[in-house]
Amino acid sequence: MKVLMLYPEFPDTFWSFKHALKFVRKRASLPPLGLLTIGAMLPEAWDKRLIDLNVTRLHDADLAWADLVFVSAMIAQRDSVRAVLARCRAAGKTVVAGGPLFTSEHADFDNVDHFVLNEAEVTLPDFLRDLEAGQAKPLYTATGFPSLHDTPVPLWRLADLRRYGSMCIQYSRGCPFDCEFCDVTAKFGHRSRTKSAAQVLAELDALAAAGWRGSVFFVDDNFIGNKRRLREDLLPALTAWQRRRRHPFSFYTEASINLADDEPLTQAIVAAGFDTVFIGIETPDEAGLAECNKRQNRGRDLIEDIKRLQRAGLEVQGGFIVGFDSDTLSIFRRQVEFIQQSGIVTAMVGMLTALPGTKLFERLQREGRLLGPSSGNNVDGTTNFLTRMDLQALRDGYRNLMATLYEPGPYYRRVRTFLREFHPPKVALRFDPKAYAAFLRSAVRLGVIGRERYQYWKLLAWTLFRRPLLLRTAVTFAIYGHHFRRCAAALAG
Repeated sequence: MKVLMLYPEFPDTFWSFKHALKFVRKRASLPPLGLLTIGAMLPEAWDKRLIDLNVTRLHDADLAWADLVFVSAMIAQRDSVRAVLARCRAAGKTVVAGGPLFTSEHADFDNVDHFVLNEAEVTLPDFLRDLEAGQAKPLYTATGFPSLHDTPVPLWRLADLRRYGSMCIQYSRGCPFDCEFCDVTAKFGHRSRTKSAAQVLAELDALAAAGWRGSVFFVDDNFIGNKRRLREDLLPALTAWQRRRRHPFSFYTEASINLADDEPLTQAIVAAGFDTVFIGIETPDEAGLAECNKRQNRGRDLIEDIKRLQRAGLEVQGGFIVGFDSDTLSIFRRQVEFIQQSGIVTAMVGMLTALPGTKLFERLQREGRLLGPSSGNNVDGTTNFLTRMDLQALRDGYRNLMATLYEPGPYYRRVRTFLREFHPPKVALRFDPKAYAAFLRSAVRLGVIGRERYQYWKLLAWTLFRRPLLLRTAVTFAIYGHHFRRCAAALAG
């Protein structure tokens, strides 16, 4: 059997880092981890190819070669998915589809032959058995949540690692919290299921053997969902592995704000090589937090929690939302003030949207307020339900908020706020020719012809005299700012 695995193209989004990746000559932030893992679950004798449309093109010859086409996608890739499926249908190919988009919306795609939904550890074996018997069904679903102890090492050889800015692995699935707008628990449950430390190290060994050096994203929706397993099993093993391998990787992940309550765990995470964590802050407004059941964020000094993590050596990236029913027009100013004071440089602010399977979706459906499907793009300035706030006022406030956050003046001030607090562990500095080349490109693009050239050189001079060991971090943030401004400008039309 010849299997072509297709990953559709993402639109230009906040997390695509499309405009920043050009400085390091990369095409996409991350490879398609789901498809690479599926590839390792398919029979070893099958021929497999991966086409990631974010880094390369799909040619007619690729389709002609294949007996089966596997497609996986997220909601934001919906438009590209339709184009890909049309090409597969025109070529007469049998299409097998799975992943978040199809798990939520498979009824909307009539040109897929077989849907293999939910978690592949449960549904893929049944499909493969039926396919071998010539009796493959149109739909495979599951209600249970499998153990991850048999999940294989992703088939990294299928991907051209040189095209990506970072790599990704998964340690756990599930989250103990129950935020109204989040579909993680609907898909993966409340219990955090983990791989063993040996599994994770095997994946890192495979990445290192493939020649990768650099950042690795643990894609867990809440890395600290099972603190005991993390503290006793994974982190000691990771720390020893990094020391033994002379720290070939830096790690980043996602976690809940209660990480700030556990200083020993934070220190252990940093010691293992983590330098960045994304946290869903959502809103500084207590009424908004109560509305969305973000109980882990309530009754806190969120800014002090963030700064505590920054001082421990973790850059905190933040997710923020406007458009809660309880929001008033003051929320836009309050969000800007909070983000500026906290020093969260990478602040993703989106308008609230209702995803299928969430409690928010169900509530809005009962209230007759749903308007259609979500775009899946966090920062495109759209929502899919009737908001309590006047919709035009919400859109205008959101556009102004994004423009303010990523204007050179406020943005570069926020970078300095972060650099004052950030105290990463001391590590041996290595000369990286790619990073040096990126700096030279930024010096020309941002420091000579960019409208932020004054702020750019001011930041670098300030960092050189105040925090010289963080100069590379400062340059990275300057490059990020270029991407974020392009995203904000797209909102203005």
